[in-house]
Amino acid sequence: MAGQQARAGERATVPDNRAGQPSTEGHGERGEGPASVTIAYIAESAGVSVPTVSKVLNGRSGVSDETRARVEQLIHQHGYRKPPKNRSNLVELVFRELESMWAVEIIRGVERVARKNRIGVLVSEFGLHDTSGTTIEDTVGRRPRCVLSVAQLSEAERGQLRARGIPFVVFDPIEELPDDVPFVGATNWRGGQAATRHLIGLGHRRIAMISGPDHAFCLARLSGYTSALAEAGLPTEPRLVVRTQLTREHGYEAARELLSRPDRPTAVFTANDMQAVGVYQAARELGLRVPDDLSVVGFDDVPAVAWMDPPLTTVHQPLAEMASAATELALALGRGEELSQVGLEIATTLTLRESTAPPKEQ
Repeated sequence: MAGQQARAGERATVPDNRAGQPSTEGHGERGEGPASVTIAYIAESAGVSVPTVSKVLNGRSGVSDETRARVEQLIHQHGYRKPPKNRSNLVELVFRELESMWAVEIIRGVERVARKNRIGVLVSEFGLHDTSGTTIEDTVGRRPRCVLSVAQLSEAERGQLRARGIPFVVFDPIEELPDDVPFVGATNWRGGQAATRHLIGLGHRRIAMISGPDHAFCLARLSGYTSALAEAGLPTEPRLVVRTQLTREHGYEAARELLSRPDRPTAVFTANDMQAVGVYQAARELGLRVPDDLSVVGFDDVPAVAWMDPPLTTVHQPLAEMASAATELALALGRGEELSQVGLEIATTLTLRESTAPPKEQ
């Protein structure tokens, strides 16, 4: 779930109406940005009509992509926000896919803060960008108090939310974000390092990693793995690193290939717990016992892995705490509070259970 480094610092100050900019007298409805900026001023600056700016603010069609981008850039530059009207008392939690085991933990963390603030929670599934279904326009139309988007929120989607004055936070981002985009993630690099250090400390020297796609958090976990190996004077062997999808099936396929080799690894670190479930299945089919013949470490610590046989040693990613922090951050932005930092990383910890042991052969 993100390998984004926390970025501290004051939020960007909003430009005021210095000399040389058009007067605001008679320029119409003032938004929630600086008192000097009106919708008419945005229209004049963009070289379009006020109704065109209104269409952009309200997420309506009938505006070219180029014009919409120009208007949204000015809205963001000047900090203009459409005055809130009939804003719903909801936090909207957006998933791209709801099938993951850790979705429940995220919902639990959001609900904890929402309940304290007497706010409802609406869960949406956008689907991936190349699929049809619910879109950001639907979210904008619901006028939520704030939006939490799991893993990703495109530049265009961020622009639409900003244009409507709807604050947002990206949860566990899969890609590097601009410095002004609020996010909450985990210390993925340190988690990968801790998992690998644990296996090295047990005496393992042939440690494989089943990594994930080129998402920021997967790359950070992989980097932590390679860093721990280098720290111990061990080389990173390309043949021991497999990049695949973050599913049980793909973890199984990668493990079958790794464990069928004559010089198979004695330990496997996976980029998430679902891949580790697949490793268990492959090991059983090949007659290998965990941890007697193979040590396994996962990442995420979803509740179900404590009931695996044997219980899985894994890197605990505090998903509920991360979700609570993201909700608090989004609500603070909605109140217009100035924040000392727009990005947070919450510490991961290694949860030791029964899936690791010293290798049989040193």
